[in-house]
Amino acid sequence: MAGGGDLKLLGVWTSPYVIRVRVALNLKSLPYEYVEENLGSKSALLLASNPVHKTVPVLLHGGRPVNESQVILQYIDEVYASNGPSVLPADPYECAAARFWAAYVDDKVGAAWQGMLFTCRTEEERAAAVARAVAALQTLEGALEECSKGKAFFGGDAIGFVDVVLGGYLGWFGAVDKMIGRRVIDPAKTPLLARWEERFRAAEAAKGVVPDDADKMLEFLPTLLALSAPKSK
Repeated sequence: MAGGGDLKLLGVWTSPYVIRVRVALNLKSLPYEYVEENLGSKSALLLASNPVHKTVPVLLHGGRPVNESQVILQYIDEVYASNGPSVLPADPYECAAARFWAAYVDDKVGAAWQGMLFTCRTEEERAAAVARAVAALQTLEGALEECSKGKAFFGGDAIGFVDVVLGGYLGWFGAVDKMIGRRVIDPAKTPLLARWEERFRAAEAAKGVVPDDADKMLEFLPTLLALSAPKSK
């Protein structure tokens, strides 16, 4: 839920890293002020709050900045332990496993996402990036089966850390689906993940946060490509 209080989130609506933080805040039923950033003209608040990377998301808690999405997720879970469900498991081994798979998502799926949309120069390069994403998702199919123990989410009965991290990419997966004419999360290859995607998108915490309009995402893509293009000297 967006609103007042002592939490403020600086973000961009398409960013998978921002989306995951918004989902976590919603899971915890925490009111916060959301500030949409213009990455072509970054605010003084963003630059002051994240002077190292100058990127979103930035969570301001009582004016103090917390940076990097996975760090923010863990911060929210620790500081607001009594609010709503825990994002990370209480069991140390299960917590370590969740952190491992969340890191895998950003390392493998995130890198492939970057390749599909921002770094590929040819259709062959895009196809190779899609293949890397599909391979990573097939590995995550096995992780979902193991971590969920037959339940709805990586976190079991409720959305957990890995769910939130992977779920942040779903908006762009929908856009890529439209670009390439087939599903990245293919029900034939990863049926557990396909059903997981449906459940995640339908969750109250994800509604209005995870983009579901592929055309709108693709309309915004040229803006992001222009910002990521090398600047001439």
